[in-house]
Amino acid sequence: MAQATNPASNDRRAAGAPVELDDIDREILRILRANARIPNNRLAELVGIAASTCVARVKSLVARGVISGFTANVDPSSVGLGLQALISVTIRAGARNLMMELGEEIRQFPEVVQLYFLGGAEDFIIHVAVRDSAAVRDFVLDNLSAHPAVASTRTSLVFDHHFSGLTIAP
Repeated sequence: MAQATNPASNDRRAAGAPVELDDIDREILRILRANARIPNNRLAELVGIAASTCVARVKSLVARGVISGFTANVDPSSVGLGLQALISVTIRAGARNLMMELGEEIRQFPEVVQLYFLGGAEDFIIHVAVRDSAAVRDFVLDNLSAHPAVASTRTSLVFDHHFSGLTIAP
């Protein structure tokens, strides 16, 4: 999945302050969530504002960290990645100091679609897309089970997946 991001906006968003959004911003976000490739003049028309105002509004949403990127959703099976899995990882109690390092390592593997750092029984959930079950096995054995920080893993195969994106509260 290709994604262009704005690192500066991610830093501001990490500060935790919610961003003020008006009804026009919310409508722009709703439309862009459905189709991020919509031409600006059509977006402006649907929202009921001038095209120049619409460009400024979208740029502002990016600059304020509300829009963190624009993606192309790729069907994994169409590019030879016929199997997706969720891998739960638990860190050894004595290896908590290696947790962030492991997270950074995991992010670098091309099989990783998403990585979640959790509070609870598991420390990470890793969403991978791979060719087949042998590739899942190899990923777990080579990258997780062999890692000194990992106490255990649990793998669940994904039969179907629905992602609708973040819902913007009114």
